[in-house]
Amino acid sequence: MISIQDQQNLLIQIAKKINKEITAYVIGGTAMIFLGLKDKTVDVDVVFKTNEDRKEFKNTALSLGYKEMNSAIVYGVRNNCPQMITLGDARLDLFLLDVIDFRFSDEMQNRSKGIHQFGNKLFLRVADVHDIILMKCATRRLKDEADIVNLVNNSNIKIDWNILVKEAQNQVKLGKEHAIMDLGGLLENLKKKYKMNIPQKIIDNLWDLFEQQAKSKKSS
Repeated sequence: MISIQDQQNLLIQIAKKINKEITAYVIGGTAMIFLGLKDKTVDVDVVFKTNEDRKEFKNTALSLGYKEMNSAIVYGVRNNCPQMITLGDARLDLFLLDVIDFRFSDEMQNRSKGIHQFGNKLFLRVADVHDIILMKCATRRLKDEADIVNLVNNSNIKIDWNILVKEAQNQVKLGKEHAIMDLGGLLENLKKKYKMNIPQKIIDNLWDLFEQQAKSKKSS
């Protein structure tokens, strides 16, 4: 597990060595640490906008002793898996805009919170809680379901379910055809499994949208 201090230290070490200015986005447990919603995470999840930025970040980390890791060990054979690097207990998952079956869209980028600066050249923006949920819907690793439950049940967080529905629709427009189905299935499962207070009308709305999507695809 990576603690708050571990995360801070590894990002500072990489930031000191990079040769170009990089702005990227953090999702998953990393984002939750920055938002004060978690004190440890299994990995550091970073989304880059360009391959050049990801390559610079990764090569810098490799020069510091990090090793490449086969993403199939964690994600299986899936589309848009991250490039993964490790050093001791630290694992970094480096995505390039597409996060498995979702995309870190312009809307998600605009919702991101603040900027955390490391050194003079590394700037990280933190995903909004709604987009943390959506990205965890995309990755669906063992720990992701528990993190979503903790986010939704946190009394200090108010979830606007309509943001999730709207972004799922946006994902379909971006070519991520499974987004509505994946989100509907996730929310329905969480509601049944954990008795979570997810409005049934939100789930029904997602299935209505999925049905419309299916009919539209069939008629085209």
